Amino acid sequence: MTLETIMSRHVISVDPDAELYSVRELLNKFHIHHVLVIERCRLVGVISDRDILANLSPFVGKHAERSQDAWTTHRHAHQFMTRNPITATPEMPIADAALILLNSNISCLPIVDAAGAVVGVVTWRDFLRWTLGDLTDKTCRVQLAADTANRDAA
Repeated sequence: MTLETIMSRHVISVDPDAELYSVRELLNKFHIHHVLVIERCRLVGVISDRDILANLSPFVGKHAERSQDAWTTHRHAHQFMTRNPITATPEMPIADAALILLNSNISCLPIVDAAGAVVGVVTWRDFLRWTLGDLTDKTCRVQLAADTANRDAA
């Protein structure tokens, strides 16, 4: 099986000049952990929720907030994104992509077509869903076979 079967086609993206607070709002609004940074129809970076936490002052929105803390919400995506992210194609086997995630210590893999346009994204959650679905299917097949064998024996 290939990534095309498990990738999310609905990709949330931002411009490199998007401010941190708007990226954080997108993550919260869509209940996601990654946004892609796209400039002139090309992938230039990835931002994770961990990138937001690492670049946002812990005092923002608190009584102890200072002007320099508030300034952190106005940092631009290109200032804290992961540049030149590792990508995959829709035709890549799922197992190969899973190894890339594990070996590269990343949790998101943007999917690009031959022209370099983003066509989807796959995360560790997609791999987990696929694995659980595969296990469930196999468990059901084994159970059905056992039920059939028991019925035939009776």
